Amino acid sequence: MVGTGARGAVEWLVSVAPDPETTRWEWERNPLGVTLLPAGRLWDVLILTGELGYPTLDVLTRLVDRPGPVLADFGDSRTGFLVPPGTAARWIGTGVRTAGNGTWIVVPYPGRATGGVRWLVPPDGTGHLTDPGVLELAMHEAAAQLAVRRPRDTDE
Repeated sequence: MVGTGARGAVEWLVSVAPDPETTRWEWERNPLGVTLLPAGRLWDVLILTGELGYPTLDVLTRLVDRPGPVLADFGDSRTGFLVPPGTAARWIGTGVRTAGNGTWIVVPYPGRATGGVRWLVPPDGTGHLTDPGVLELAMHEAAAQLAVRRPRDTDE
C-alpha cells in the first residue's frame, strides 16, 4: 500500500512505470493531465462499450461497497474497469476488450479535470481493484436490463 487519497493514488499508479519519479514529474506538468502506464503489473483493464459500461457500473455499485477504479474515455464510448493482473489473459467473454501484460493505457491524473479520459471511480491509493467475477455478474445483469429496455423488432 502506498497511501490513500489523490497523492496515494498517483504514487500507486506511477509505481508501475519504468521510471516512476520521472513519470510522476512529467505527468504533474502535462497540460493534458494524462500519461501512458503499462497494464499487467498491478492491474489489467477490461474495456466495455459505454452503452454497457455505465449500466454495469450502476449494477456493480449496488453489489459492492466500492468498486475498483473505473475509467471513461472522451465521448463516453468506452469504460475501463481496473481488475487484478492476469485477468486479461484469462478473459473469454465476448464484446470486451482487454489490456494486460504488454499493453499501455492512457491514465488521467487523479483529482484533476482533463478534456478526455477521466476517472468515474478514481483509485484510492490502496490498490483496491474490481473482482472480475463480480464484474462479470454485473455485466450480465446490465446486459439483461438493456435487452428488456430495447424495443423489439416486429415482423409485419
